[in-house]
Amino acid sequence: MKKKNGTLALTLLMLLGMLLSACGGGNPSSNAANASQPSEEKGGSTAEAASAETTGLTGTLKVQLIGGFTEEDKTDPKTGLKTKGVGALKEEFEKRYPGAEVNFVLMGWDSYNEKTQTMLQSSAADVYQLPGIATFAEQGLLEPLQPYIDRDDFDLNQYFDGQVDGWKAMGPEDKDLQIYGLPFIGDTRVIVYDKKIFDEWGVPYLSKEPTIEEILEKAAKMTGKNPKTGEQNYGLTFNKSDAADTVMNINESKGGKWGTGFLWKDMKLEFNSPTMVEALDLMKKAKEYAPEGVMAGQGAENFLTDKNNVAINLRSAPGFVTDIKTNGTEDRYDAALLFVNPEEKMGGMFAGSPFSIGKSSEQKDLAWEWLKFSASDFYQQFMWDNYKIESTPVVKASTEWASVKEIPQMSVVLDAMGRLWAPRYPYRSGQPRYILSENVEKALLDSASSQDALDKAQKDAEEWISSQK
Repeated sequence: MKKKNGTLALTLLMLLGMLLSACGGGNPSSNAANASQPSEEKGGSTAEAASAETTGLTGTLKVQLIGGFTEEDKTDPKTGLKTKGVGALKEEFEKRYPGAEVNFVLMGWDSYNEKTQTMLQSSAADVYQLPGIATFAEQGLLEPLQPYIDRDDFDLNQYFDGQVDGWKAMGPEDKDLQIYGLPFIGDTRVIVYDKKIFDEWGVPYLSKEPTIEEILEKAAKMTGKNPKTGEQNYGLTFNKSDAADTVMNINESKGGKWGTGFLWKDMKLEFNSPTMVEALDLMKKAKEYAPEGVMAGQGAENFLTDKNNVAINLRSAPGFVTDIKTNGTEDRYDAALLFVNPEEKMGGMFAGSPFSIGKSSEQKDLAWEWLKFSASDFYQQFMWDNYKIESTPVVKASTEWASVKEIPQMSVVLDAMGRLWAPRYPYRSGQPRYILSENVEKALLDSASSQDALDKAQKDAEEWISSQK
């Protein structure tokens, strides 16, 4: 009888301990202990299922967002299209994590790097949108994410190829690239063309993966008086501010690269390589088939509308799918892939935004749950449905969404998302890119020698990099 009583007492003590443990959600140390239990879910369901195991996490989570986001719903006065505010994300996250509260810090793109620097140094948020992630990682301001990924066995394969690698960066103590951010906003560029103009000239549509030579050959045939309408047509157009990136992409198709290295002290540029010179010469040829005002941003104002007179846009953002829907020209325009390096099978400048956790955050575990939440179908579809101009999906699951499948051109856009050169061009947000752009634009404007223009770009960029070491 004594033995039975002892066993009963022990059982009651164990049950009491379990009850007390379950009630400990408000204790930060208890939260960390709960969050450290690895998820048993694998694959794309990780982000959806993780919340069921971490409901003990409580507190206020401050999330910074950059761009045209609003917390409340809004209606576009021109199109009448309704957009849900990011308050819907707050509502869903708080539903998944009872006891958690999300507060957004919303800002525009003006001086965003400087503002983010101040926020990180003053612990003004927990989660940050960081397109300039490398700058902040090297200062030791960001939390490394690999321990969290390993702990939860979080599946990185749910993202498009290269998307995670593209946001890798190096902290002050790192010897190689590490994960300091996970993608949540995607971005890419594709070639967009007007099938009606192709038909009127009797020119076959672009291949899905055209070469620059194919584009120039077809653009030449469609520059002049349209045989059906008698109106002046132009074979192609491009954005002046993107000219250097287009030259670099052509360079990639010729087997070239921008250079090597990640930190400024290790960086070696190849701005004046033979393939870059060839690429700039080809860009000069392309300019011959463009409207006269192309370098002033003129001549292609009607592209994507039914009044268009330009056959090909060499470099379009994914937001074109919204424009053709608004204009009612979905059946008129199609897309093709930009160029890739023939050996690496990658090409095009990496862009978009990742989410990172501030090193000084006191809500790191809850912040990590937000990063996982941003990979969920709910989050990614919300961004796609409401902010197409701001965000292209970064997860493979998006290829099966009905809202994506109903837009034929999106198959090319999402294909391009997995081909972007990663790690991303380190010169993307630095002075070397602006130096290259300035010299490329000058060569296109005044017909300066491609070799001379790129030699100057190489020299000036190398001097700037030396000043950073």
